[in-house]
Amino acid sequence: MIWQFLKWTMRLILGAIVIGGMSACTMLGLNYASLETDNRPAPTPDITLPFDADETREILESELYGPWPENLPVSASEPRTIDENYLGGRGTLEEITLTIGEGDGARSFPVVIAIPNEARDGPVPLLISQTFSDNCSVFPDDPVTEFGGGICNGSGMTGMVGFLATNIFGTFIAYAPIDRYFDAGLAYASFSGWSFVPDTNGSAQTAMTELAPGPVPTSALMAWAYGFHAAAGIFGDDPRIDVKAIGAIGHSRYGKAALIASGWSDRIAAAVAHQSGFGGGSSSRSTTGETLVRMAKSYPHWLRPGLAEDLEAGVNLTLDQHFLLALSAPKPIFLGNGRRDVWSDPNSSFVLAEAANPVYQAKGVNGLPNGATMRDDYDPRAEIAYWIRPGGHSVVSEDIDAFTAFITAHFGDDSRSETGLQSHR
Repeated sequence: MIWQFLKWTMRLILGAIVIGGMSACTMLGLNYASLETDNRPAPTPDITLPFDADETREILESELYGPWPENLPVSASEPRTIDENYLGGRGTLEEITLTIGEGDGARSFPVVIAIPNEARDGPVPLLISQTFSDNCSVFPDDPVTEFGGGICNGSGMTGMVGFLATNIFGTFIAYAPIDRYFDAGLAYASFSGWSFVPDTNGSAQTAMTELAPGPVPTSALMAWAYGFHAAAGIFGDDPRIDVKAIGAIGHSRYGKAALIASGWSDRIAAAVAHQSGFGGGSSSRSTTGETLVRMAKSYPHWLRPGLAEDLEAGVNLTLDQHFLLALSAPKPIFLGNGRRDVWSDPNSSFVLAEAANPVYQAKGVNGLPNGATMRDDYDPRAEIAYWIRPGGHSVVSEDIDAFTAFITAHFGDDSRSETGLQSHR
């Protein structure tokens, strides 16, 4: 009796700790975003044409993200076939060990890729995902390798922590519905961002300094973005993968990294940035939600060293995040949002998308559809595709439909493209 009481007490304490930690980064969707943008200030400064991408990257590197860690040595193992009859014969599941850096500071981690049988008839688009859990949770029924070695034995998203995480942040915060990606004719690759650079203040800086020693260490966001770039390079000679149709997909902090990867890497053809918030697709000047200064104080390793102190001292950034979005032009980018994710400020994300439009139009594409508002139906065909649904900071079933519709609208066969999805306002 006493043991049962203690066991449930510990579970409640653990649950309270998990919920407290989660609320610190999302506020658990306690607020509800309007669908109005007229009351939002215009992003500053205006983008002038012709747009100078190189200068923009230099400014964003020096003021916000730290340097792009180019020229890091990258190597990969030969693929290990996990299941050549994956999902009842629908495809193949493989694993590759990717190594970034060299010597004692090198980081090695497994990348798992699921390739549909359609790839036998010609190359298919690929989505590369960074996740919050290791591949044990992404592929819970398969003998993939856990970070640090050893074969996984089921999902890491089990027990009380997993129950709370998936119920608050959605089933697909970790698990990937590969059958639905296959239905859309897409290959899907996955690795955990923290297996490359730890998502912990102190450990992250140490790892990044060891990876790319120099006078100005880069940030975790920039390093994770480079992880997308490095992973895309694995498949450059794979005849099953369309190297001109490799997209980076990420939620929250990894959505920020996906946008950065799209802006810096010529290997990334599209970005799916879901609820990327501050440091991603939302305004650095916004006072709604988390705000950049709060994020920089809570997660100083995400951004360049000393940023939090500079922001608190009143130092203003030269550029707002519409310049980051413009770096992707004319590549298609997906900006996912939730009505109850005011923490990530979906309203300013839409305003920034509008402000980036001139660069897309100068490149000969439409960008955000002319006359679009937050209330409009989602159009996956748009080069800047803005998606908003009910709910909070999570990855749910409707999001998977939106992701696949976006990628297939831009890179898939016409027969695969679903263009009638609703915004679920």
